[in-house]
Order: sequence, then C-alpha cells, then structure tokens
Amino acid sequence: MASALTIIIADDHPLFRGALKQALTGMAGNPDIVEAGDFEAARKAATDHPNADLLLLDLAMPGVSGLSGLISLRAEFQSLPVVIVSASDDPATIRRALDLGASGFISKSASIEDIREGIGSVLEGNIYTPGGYVRGPEQDSEVADLIARLRTLTPQQSRVLAMLAEGLLNKQIAYELGVSEATIKAHVSAILLKLNVDSRTQAVIQLGKIGAAQAAA
Repeated sequence: MASALTIIIADDHPLFRGALKQALTGMAGNPDIVEAGDFEAARKAATDHPNADLLLLDLAMPGVSGLSGLISLRAEFQSLPVVIVSASDDPATIRRALDLGASGFISKSASIEDIREGIGSVLEGNIYTPGGYVRGPEQDSEVADLIARLRTLTPQQSRVLAMLAEGLLNKQIAYELGVSEATIKAHVSAILLKLNVDSRTQAVIQLGKIGAAQAAA
C-alpha cells in the first residue's frame, strides 16, 4: 500500500538525518522518507517527487549559502512546504526564514516530541515556530530592505538569481530553464533593477548577505 505522506529530509549530517527519520517514523501515516545530503540532491528529490508533502531543509547545506537555498526552493517548488531545521535558532534567523517563505522553523536542539509536533502542525497547514519565539522587528535595516526587495522578484527571477549565485552563465541558465538567452538577459536586468545594483556580481553579494549570519548552522 502506498504511503500517505512523502517527506524529504535535506541535511548533510547523516546522524541528524537519522534523528529526523526516527522522529518521522513515529508519526501517523507511516511517511515515505527521501534523504538528500546536499542542495542539488534536495532539488532533485523535490523534482523526482512532485507530490511530496514537506521538505525539511538544513541551512548549512553544501552547494548553497544559508537562506538563499530557501529562496531557490520556494521559487522552483511553490506548492511544496519547506521547514527550516537549523542550529541557528535565534529570533532574527527565524524571522528571516519565515519572511522568505518557510512554513516553519525547527531547532536542531528540539526534542523528538517537539519535532513531531512541528512537522504535524505544518502538515495541517499551520506555520510552526519554536516555543517562546516572539516575532520582533528586524534589527538590521539593510537586511530588512533586502528581504523586501527579494520578495518583489517573480518566481522565475528568484530561480535565475539562485543560479547566478551558483556561478552559472546566462547560456547555462537558459538551457536549464528551457528558455532563450535573451529571456534570461531580461530577467537579469529586472533582478538588478529590483535589487538596486549594477552588476550580476553585486546581486550575488547581496544575496549572500541573507545567508552570511547562518554560516554556523
């Protein structure tokens, strides 16, 4: 009999993936668990399982910098809820994750019971945050402005920006997205305008600022 749920675990630490699997195994519905050890594997897992119910994403995944991975996945897989699972669970990081489209945030220090509660809450359509979290104002005005600008990007522009951050050329991005190079150039121009920068390099630097604080996740 097919599993009722499919949950993707994206974390480069096998021991923590094992802990998450243990938490998920005890949940109702006997979820089908797909594991990914780096960001590209996470993207492939989401592509290969278009009906997945949830993706649990570590912030410090090889192949991506901090919250830029969240931006990319939310743009590419808009119907797939993404929950951040991180050791960096300060209020600013949680706020930024939620502002960028995360459906929840689970601390790596959480108990198995709390992890199950968080996942169950998101699967029911709620936004989950750790107990005691109080959403306060963004302390870094530059980051707050950048997040606001990033949220004006269309899904395709967000995908293009994430690919720029990976070092892909316009021609390569066009091939990956199945569009013309002229279309990609138009997207890049729109991205530069929305982020108020003059070059691709500056756009990537701006994106890096979002994830810089989570390097130790």
